[in-house]
Amino acid sequence: MLEHFSELSEKSSGDKIIIQIRTLITSGQLKPGDRLPPERKLAKKLGVGRTAVRDAIRKLEFYGILKTLPQSGTVVAGIGLPALEGLITDVLKLEKSDFKDLVETRVILESSTARLAAERRTDEDLDEMQKALEAYEKKIKDGKNAVEEDLLFHLKIAEASKNAVLKSLMLIITPDIIKQFITYRVCDEKTDLRALVEHQKILKAIINKDGKKASAFMEEHLREVVNFSVVSINN
Repeated sequence: MLEHFSELSEKSSGDKIIIQIRTLITSGQLKPGDRLPPERKLAKKLGVGRTAVRDAIRKLEFYGILKTLPQSGTVVAGIGLPALEGLITDVLKLEKSDFKDLVETRVILESSTARLAAERRTDEDLDEMQKALEAYEKKIKDGKNAVEEDLLFHLKIAEASKNAVLKSLMLIITPDIIKQFITYRVCDEKTDLRALVEHQKILKAIINKDGKKASAFMEEHLREVVNFSVVSINN
């Protein structure tokens, strides 16, 4: 099966991998029930990082295009070709979502994850959130870009919500959010320091198991990004 895949550029994103999988499916080289090569071997064959392969596979699994079977690995779902093509097209459209759509989706998701995290978090979850917040604080105080550390803190909150679907949705949109944050230069020293204070408020509410406050603080935290996204898209 590995021979069907073609090398991509090293910096290719997950959508390029998804497009290649769609081409293999529509050409009949990949059929329902066929097993994909292991992630490590596929990344080497494509000439890309394992993260890009992992992101592409995760999205395709979430939409039911691929599925992981015990003892069998990742296989193409056993549904008809037209349905597979339609689902993959929808995934690729999601990849091209604009910044405003991504931010709106993020607000909807994260107000819920913050509330649930406050209600369901464990001591271990609190430790993970605290570590992520400390990593973010160290990065911004060193004057470095902290976009990934910022989003890691948010993902730890999603994990603490104990809702696998909400966490999966966050994982799906996270790569695009990072890309758009960098493109629009959302973060600077001033906003990073303000975000640190807001993160601390959210974490305190979660520690206190106050779901209402955690959700409200999260919406307040993301409000400026929503406003920024509207201005950026319109200009």
